[in-house]
Amino acid sequence: MTWYTQDGFKVRLEWGIHALEALHETIDCAIVVDAISFSTCVSLAVERGAMIYPWPWKDESAQHYAASLGAEAASLERRFSGQGRSLSPCSLADLPTGSRLVLPSPNGSAIAFRAAELGVTTWSGCFRNRTATARACADASRILVIPCGEKWPDGSLRPAAEDYLAAGSIIAALGGNMSPEAAAAAAAWQQCEIATLYECASARELSARGFADDVALCLAVDASNLGCRLQQGYFIAG
Repeated sequence: MTWYTQDGFKVRLEWGIHALEALHETIDCAIVVDAISFSTCVSLAVERGAMIYPWPWKDESAQHYAASLGAEAASLERRFSGQGRSLSPCSLADLPTGSRLVLPSPNGSAIAFRAAELGVTTWSGCFRNRTATARACADASRILVIPCGEKWPDGSLRPAAEDYLAAGSIIAALGGNMSPEAAAAAAAWQQCEIATLYECASARELSARGFADDVALCLAVDASNLGCRLQQGYFIAG
């Protein structure tokens, strides 16, 4: 046993991509939680019968990757209007069934992409599919829930309240044998008023930029009954 693996517990929690890389050999599945906005985008797209391909880099490589798949690459920037998709959940509201979309993101998408490289059974979870996600992976014996967080300007992890609480909401739905880290997140969720998250840093940033409607979609609890599983490089309904 290594002290940081949270061995002996069914449900575990640890932050960011380094947790995945350190713990992937000790788990049966991972739940990637990037509530504002990657995981919400995945949930919305999967509901519409689309396929979301995670991609770690927000640069022209996304276009090349999309072309290799016969897919569309999402814009690297959020859009207020006009054609195209992006990390704005509202931009996916009319995504056609059967669409293939490469969605670059340095947080949730990067972690999901790395999980695929490592061969980890992976789910994308958020507030809107918290119960569905818990139901989809409930039979796994060792579940690592990964709140993704944001990045500081130097590239280091900035823990994000919305990801921690969304992770806690999934853990609370899972129940069972939780590590102290996982139990703390579940307890935080159970004491949370979801309305307070409209004032968290990530939500305030988006609202100030004109994307308040995105925030509302990201904070809609149990709006979807579909788990989102990463399979052959893309997310589909699990």
